[in-house]
Amino acid sequence: MAAATLLVLLMLAVLCTTARAQQRLDVYEALSAVGDTARFPEDAATQRVPLPDEWSRSRPGTRGPVWYRVAFDARGVEASGELFALYVERACSTLEVQLNGQRVHVGGRLVEPYTRQCQHPQLVALPSALMRPGVNTVDVKVVGEPLAAVASRQRAGGLSAMQLGLYAELAPVHARRRLLNVTLPQTTSAMLVLVGVFMLLIGGLKRAHSHLAYFGAFAIGWGVVGARLWWTDLPLSGHAADVLLVSFIPLVVLAGVLFVLRYAGGVQGRWVDTALYVQCVVVPPTLLLAGPERLHPVASGWYALFVAEAAAAIGWHLWTLWHHRRERFVPMAVLLLGALALVGLEFVAQQRALADRWQVLSHALLPAAIVAMGLYLMREHGRALHAAEADRQTLEARVREAAAQIERNYAQLAELRVEQVTQQERKRIAADLHDDLGAKLLTIVHTSDNDRISALAREALEEMRLSVRGLTGKPVRLLDALGDWRAEVVSRLAQTGIEADWSTAVEDGDHTLSARVYVQTTRILREAVNNIIKHSGASHCAVRVAVDGGQFELTIQDNGSGIPLELDGRLDRGHGMASMKHRAKQMQGQCLVESGPGYGTVIRLTLPLATSAAAA
Repeated sequence: MAAATLLVLLMLAVLCTTARAQQRLDVYEALSAVGDTARFPEDAATQRVPLPDEWSRSRPGTRGPVWYRVAFDARGVEASGELFALYVERACSTLEVQLNGQRVHVGGRLVEPYTRQCQHPQLVALPSALMRPGVNTVDVKVVGEPLAAVASRQRAGGLSAMQLGLYAELAPVHARRRLLNVTLPQTTSAMLVLVGVFMLLIGGLKRAHSHLAYFGAFAIGWGVVGARLWWTDLPLSGHAADVLLVSFIPLVVLAGVLFVLRYAGGVQGRWVDTALYVQCVVVPPTLLLAGPERLHPVASGWYALFVAEAAAAIGWHLWTLWHHRRERFVPMAVLLLGALALVGLEFVAQQRALADRWQVLSHALLPAAIVAMGLYLMREHGRALHAAEADRQTLEARVREAAAQIERNYAQLAELRVEQVTQQERKRIAADLHDDLGAKLLTIVHTSDNDRISALAREALEEMRLSVRGLTGKPVRLLDALGDWRAEVVSRLAQTGIEADWSTAVEDGDHTLSARVYVQTTRILREAVNNIIKHSGASHCAVRVAVDGGQFELTIQDNGSGIPLELDGRLDRGHGMASMKHRAKQMQGQCLVESGPGYGTVIRLTLPLATSAAAA
């Protein structure tokens, strides 16, 4: 056996070039033996194995430790004074390195619970003091688990190809691989947890944002799952750690599926929620019942089911968007289908059916896709908040407008109520005047033997009737009012021997006067006629009526003696002038008096017809 070992070493030495000439030696073959010993088991059965060596293919069921021996010619290394190193990209679960039988590196615990360094590249310095001038041997002891005892093929025992060379040349290679395998997963896990916590807080504030809470839980869960790539020392055995990890994944799937369904509008009924919760309860017992010898096939079955559930949820989400919210279909399709492709890639990588560079791609891009989804959701949430704030402001403006309108309506109702009460009171007063005072005046007119008293009673009765009409009467057409006024004025002037000339220039018969305006104008006209009869000494009176630009104009002119000089400047105090002007002012009009001794008197009454009609 020793001779065979020596022969293999000599062959390797012949095949390898010197370290000085090549500077780096890629090792794709090694002498291998199985044995839990402190040194390479010289007496054990050995075989040459290609590297990388996957135990699931080369030695199924082997739990290890497994030794690997590599020989190299180090002539010139010691003289150069440069540090030599061994680079191991993957050793699962961990390794020990010996140079010429002397231990130079231990990756971690070599007994249960093993240190899990499957994703951690190892760069081991080979001290020059332990180098020999000729052939040197590097022994690598690997401890790991058989495929059946792990949940993922990535954590099954094995050793990658190795490199021997100058430490300065291998250090950048080791740094790049460590960045991809360890630092990047650590960073993405931290980002996922931060995004998840933020989304969880937003979604937990309102039930309407429950999909954000589910996404936050999903992001946090995936960040925890990603910790398996860089968390090396767990206080659990390999089997217990794998069972715990696989049992945790259904919770992540539950959060992810419910997020997708809620974000799409949900599924009628609670059977999906119930099935997902039942799945979370069922997975751990199945893994425990499978035991350490059948963990891998059971876990792989669950992984396949999880991927199918994610695909079904994403398909439902996109179908719903296409039929109901098509404007969001394209961005969500890119994000969700990309994430689904990466999940599928991760599932395939779990089976070690892809090269290591594809595994790194899935480990890096899937968290990036989840973070991108979180940023997209944050943007959508921000837009929704902005729209909600705009809607709130619009609603507040509408509420203010409605409140103002209600106040205006209330004021109008109050005014209308006052007007109704006033109208009712007017009707009551008018009824009292008509029934009581009117009846008494009429009795006096018909029973009095004194003609003067009878005449005064008749005048009072007419004045009362006019007042009653002003209180309860309806609007009067202007032409009808002009007819009444003309008949009264001409009759009264004729009775006193004064010639009356009435001229009307009103063609539009649609104008109306309110009862109040009609009554007040009648009183102004009567007062003017009374003044002409009693004080003017006139023989002729001209009355002109016209409508000009919405203004009603009434002009009364006599040829009497006019107003005496001693009354100049005091026209408002005599002949009823003050009452005429006051009445005109109440109707938003004006009454002007022009007079001079020997020139007669002119009274001009101007009223706005619009106001008169509005007073109705």
